[in-house]
Amino acid sequence: MSAMTSTAGLGRDFRRLWAGYAISEFGSAVGAGTLPLVAIIVLDSPAWQVSMLAALSAAVAAAIAAAIALPVGSRIDLSRKRPYMIGADLVRFAALASLPAAAALGALTITQLCLVGVVNTAAAMTFAAASGAHLKNLVPAQLRTRANSRMEATFWTAISVGPPLGGLIVSAVGPLATAAVDAVSYLGSAAWIRRIRTPEPPPAARHDEPWTAQLTAGWRYIYARADLGALFVNSQIFGGAIMLASPILPVLMLGELGLAPWQYGLAVGVPALGGIVGSLLTGPLVRRYGSRRVLLGAGAARTVWMVLVPFAPPDTAGLVLIIVADTMLLLCAGVFGPLFVTYRMDAVGDGHLGRVLTTWSAGTRCVQPLFIAAGGVLAWLLGPAAAIGVAALLLLASSVLLPWNAVEPDRPARALRTAD
Repeated sequence: MSAMTSTAGLGRDFRRLWAGYAISEFGSAVGAGTLPLVAIIVLDSPAWQVSMLAALSAAVAAAIAAAIALPVGSRIDLSRKRPYMIGADLVRFAALASLPAAAALGALTITQLCLVGVVNTAAAMTFAAASGAHLKNLVPAQLRTRANSRMEATFWTAISVGPPLGGLIVSAVGPLATAAVDAVSYLGSAAWIRRIRTPEPPPAARHDEPWTAQLTAGWRYIYARADLGALFVNSQIFGGAIMLASPILPVLMLGELGLAPWQYGLAVGVPALGGIVGSLLTGPLVRRYGSRRVLLGAGAARTVWMVLVPFAPPDTAGLVLIIVADTMLLLCAGVFGPLFVTYRMDAVGDGHLGRVLTTWSAGTRCVQPLFIAAGGVLAWLLGPAAAIGVAALLLLASSVLLPWNAVEPDRPARALRTAD
């Protein structure tokens, strides 16, 4: 295993944090798609209600991000982080565990599914902000890329293994079982975080701040720095373009290309392995080329591969082309991810990271539904291949917004060798 993704030298408390993260990520991957499946299979809901569940969860989550999660980011900056992490885990456990409990009582409704989706989203944003700020203080600066690479590899492994396992559980037992698995995973996460012993540093000094200022604090901090502002816009365009194309890809593959469902499943499952490989390559690449070159190179390289997808022919060659394009995209994204997270962590002061992370998450959750809706319109007007072509052009354009002239100088080579 690459030294960059090994936990050796990161300390017992990082391994406890990583264990909790791994458990919750695998649980979430197993439970991916649980809410619409419960609506379809358990409640026998019509298509319009299932669509409402997806749309309402996205729309209300965006409203929650603006009204609740952003002020919470300010409180995270002014408080100990672990209580927020444990609290968010317990809230997610309670929300998801309520589904099988309500079903056993015959009281499960589509309204409850919508509420669970919203609560789960808000708690996830809170946890991400608190855990990011906590990791910065838990791991020395020279080890942060290694720690984030470990997290990245775990994420992609969960994405590779969890959904197929969840599908087997749904087939054998039903979707409420995956909700239970996901719920229990948050208890496991909370238990491991509870075992962390390293004292947290004193939080930033408290100060009175109007509610409106709390809402905008993260945005103001991000755009006060040209590099952070560029990275923020880059991440929104990149993630939005991926989300624009994702619902259209099965239409292209199963419709215009005439591929079988098992071939579509293969094209969805295999590329996630690229993310794992990319995260494992981060360490060797940084040692050879330096963090600046790898950050910018991987950030640009991840944008070029989707251009191939609209040209996929309707046969096995088309399947292979799509798998190769998506695998290479995720491989480059796997390299970029840990360096991006580390760069942002280093660039933001301790007293502002919670607000910046909640703002980043809120922006993503507000923007991506808009891209998804735009993708549907483009597919209707232009056809699936052309709509994916538009997404590919947006990805290429996003590379312009990488911080080409503002990246901090590399750490000395000796420090990298010591860390890795």
